Amino acid sequence: MTEKQEKIVQTAGRDRLGDFAPEFAHYNDDILFGENWNNQDLDLKTRCLLTVTALMAQGITDASLEHHLQNAKNHGVSQAEIVAAITHVAFYAGWPKAWAVFNLAKGIWMEGDKNA
Repeated sequence: MTEKQEKIVQTAGRDRLGDFAPEFAHYNDDILFGENWNNQDLDLKTRCLLTVTALMAQGITDASLEHHLQNAKNHGVSQAEIVAAITHVAFYAGWPKAWAVFNLAKGIWMEGDKNA
């Protein structure tokens, strides 16, 4: 990658678990997001797509997936791209998982934009 991407800064670990699980919060904020998400070998759009499909493959459809779907949209993943990615992964990860992710993705991509 030739151009420098924006620096990812995460505080959710400390905000939500800092008092209860400070070491986990450190790993989340400083290692996962501070180092891994800021690695320049993958652009943010690709990293977002990989994260969404990894969560989908595990059947995780909670607020963390919603966050990562919104993050993907915010980093340039189009409706057509997210639909293609979810459809592709459905054949490998499971059709019911795709339905669950589509229900979340539809709300995010269609939110406030009839032509999303």
